[in-house]
Order: sequence, then structure tokens, then C-alpha cells
Amino acid sequence: MASVEECRQALHDLAARLDANAETRGRLDLDRTLACRIPDLETAFHARLAGGRLVDIADGDDPKAKIALTAASDELIALVTGKLDVTRALASRQVSIKANPFDLLKLRKLL
Repeated sequence: MASVEECRQALHDLAARLDANAETRGRLDLDRTLACRIPDLETAFHARLAGGRLVDIADGDDPKAKIALTAASDELIALVTGKLDVTRALASRQVSIKANPFDLLKLRKLL
């Protein structure tokens, strides 16, 4: 099981990767709040997706978040590092994403 600090660092690594990709991909019209819930550590983080970037990462849940990702700590790390395919993780229910269907389509462009 990964630690809370490893999960926090993974989210910051993801934010850095999205920043780098935003320059080449162009601006993505998506501005939503995001909650990342990690049940095996009984913790959560929240942030905002804005223009294809992940910003304002902070500790704690956001129950009103427009997009909610739920994953065990090891799955979160594997997703961010690319060792776990998002589509397979969703299909096998290792990861859950609750969002508006249109937002899910936009999220696919980020990954």
C-alpha cells in the first residue's frame, strides 16, 4: 500500500505532466472541480482542472466536486505512472470516475 505522501506526490507529478502536455495539445475547454478519494488510506485530495491543467491540489475531500475519482493508493500510483491503463482500470472496477458523460469525453483527451 502506498503512503499518503506518495499519493500526494503522484498527483503533483500528474499536474506537471498535464502542464507539459497542455503546451503541445492546446487549450482544453474544461474547468471543473476534482476530488480524488483513496479509501484504503482513508484520505482524499481535491483540485481543479482548468484548461487541461491540474491546479490548486490540496488535502481533503470536496463533496461537491464535479468529477470524483476513487482508487486505492496503489492503483492511483499505477495510473499516474502509466503502469495501469485507465480504460482497463475502469472496466475492472479498480478505479471509479463519477462525472458528467461530456466531461468524461473531455477527460479522455487529457490522458
